[in-house]
Amino acid sequence: MMAMNNATDVVLDKVTINIGVGQAGDRLNKAARVVEILTKHKAVQTVSEKTVRDFNIRVGLPIGVKVTLRKKDAEEFLKRAFESRENKLSSYSFDKQGNAYFGVSDYTDFDGMKYDPEIGIFGMDIAVVLKRRMGYRIARRKINRKHIPAKLRITKEESIEFLKKKFKVSIVG
Repeated sequence: MMAMNNATDVVLDKVTINIGVGQAGDRLNKAARVVEILTKHKAVQTVSEKTVRDFNIRVGLPIGVKVTLRKKDAEEFLKRAFESRENKLSSYSFDKQGNAYFGVSDYTDFDGMKYDPEIGIFGMDIAVVLKRRMGYRIARRKINRKHIPAKLRITKEESIEFLKKKFKVSIVG
């Protein structure tokens, strides 16, 4: 494989931790507390975008919490999250754009966390977004915004290689 220069290296953009509760109230507050304990950041409530009568959900009802981590905080949390999964990820956890998604079934799987009967059991979804060091600004800038060209996009194979090298993750299946 040819050597890449620093401008086209793959880097960690952000990590998003999400707990979907499905209802407002006490359970939502407990989920927010779990996320705040794990990340040491304030959780933001996510609201329903449409009404689902069968589940008593209406538009604008808070149904979950999330935290977005960047830079050093994201790397540290990701190391802990991979350790809770024994440094293994499935190959289907990656999408075509090179992002990875996986779940942790219980917050007590994290190192140093103990079960609290007052909180209960909460699992979470973790989204890992990768980008190239240069080039992604063109999709977000205000003036002359364009699509990201194919040579700057990240493939599934590149993201797998990045996670193997940086976090020593093994890919299963």
